[in-house]
Amino acid sequence: LWTVEQGQILMNSYQAIYPLPVDTIDLLDQVIRTSNGSQSNQTDININRISESTYSTIPNKNTNGRPIQVWINRQTGLTQSTASTTLNGSITSTDTTITLASTANLPIAGFVNIGSETIGYQNIVGNQILNAWRGQNGTTAASHASSASVTVNNLPCINVWPTPNPPGDQYTFVYWRMRRVQDAGSGTNIGDIPFRFIPPMVAGLAYYLSQKLPDIDPNRIPMLKADYEQQWTLAEQEDREKAAVRFVPRNMFYYR
Repeated sequence: LWTVEQGQILMNSYQAIYPLPVDTIDLLDQVIRTSNGSQSNQTDININRISESTYSTIPNKNTNGRPIQVWINRQTGLTQSTASTTLNGSITSTDTTITLASTANLPIAGFVNIGSETIGYQNIVGNQILNAWRGQNGTTAASHASSASVTVNNLPCINVWPTPNPPGDQYTFVYWRMRRVQDAGSGTNIGDIPFRFIPPMVAGLAYYLSQKLPDIDPNRIPMLKADYEQQWTLAEQEDREKAAVRFVPRNMFYYR
């Protein structure tokens, strides 16, 4: 199950990749909000979603301007359990060039963790990360000692093109996302799902358990499946968009 949640990302000049919350499934809609510092003058402008193959063929991904295209990179959100490499030399909290022992196990663009800091990057040359974006994903840029472990963080993220032109903060990426419901944990937490989906969740759990538990009457399984599908249909219809839709044909007239 999932819920819909709104969010926004304040952009930075020349930064092309921005992390999304780790529980993001996908984005439903997105716009670029422009502002000159006054909310009364803000404007929401459409930004086109493109595929990975389209983004990969953009010749110069560092071209700067107002972002007009976005590729949504739907990663797992999991951090690798073992270090991919180590630092070759210490770095300060402001360094944007990071020298590693090796970059062989790193993706060509993405995010890495060093200590408690998440660092984004798009440029690898030799064993160096160039133009790194420090303190990403709500973390704080910090100094790190030589030989510190560097691990890959597979954060879901957006890749925008062109990259925001200076100063960058005149653009805000506003989105509506599909968010995974929270784990119930010890079972004492309040269910993090819309109330209308509680009946299909219970019916679905009963159906799936009937396929796993022994000594269940096989004749009950089709009944439980039918009840689950009915409850899901009711919840899905309740959750549909109820706004009116109006279609206006384009009339073309030719005069001679």
